Amino acid sequence: MGYLTTHVLDTARGRPAEGIKIALYRVSGNSHRKIAEAVTNADGRTDAPILGEEKFKLGSYELIFFAGDYLRATGQAAGEVLFLDQVPIRFGMAEDDHYHVPLLLSPHAMSTYRGS
Repeated sequence: MGYLTTHVLDTARGRPAEGIKIALYRVSGNSHRKIAEAVTNADGRTDAPILGEEKFKLGSYELIFFAGDYLRATGQAAGEVLFLDQVPIRFGMAEDDHYHVPLLLSPHAMSTYRGS
């Protein structure tokens, strides 16, 4: 059975990003339905898969990382308008497998990939 995990690394500070809220949405056309929410732990990971085997379905999804609060709290960004605040990553899961979608984050850059 498939499942989805994620984590966040603060590449500017060279450490895991703790305390980032993450929301997971199932996407169908123009419809977004929130199906999960989690917060990263001290290792920058969620305590459990953000989408476990019991709820896994093939399809399109979007993770939204609420990075702005973290960047402000760590003193890396200030002000009402940030370059990176809410970071969306839309992706598809086309087979029953383990999908790992990490976020590499700094105040002015981000990157992702399909991890293992």
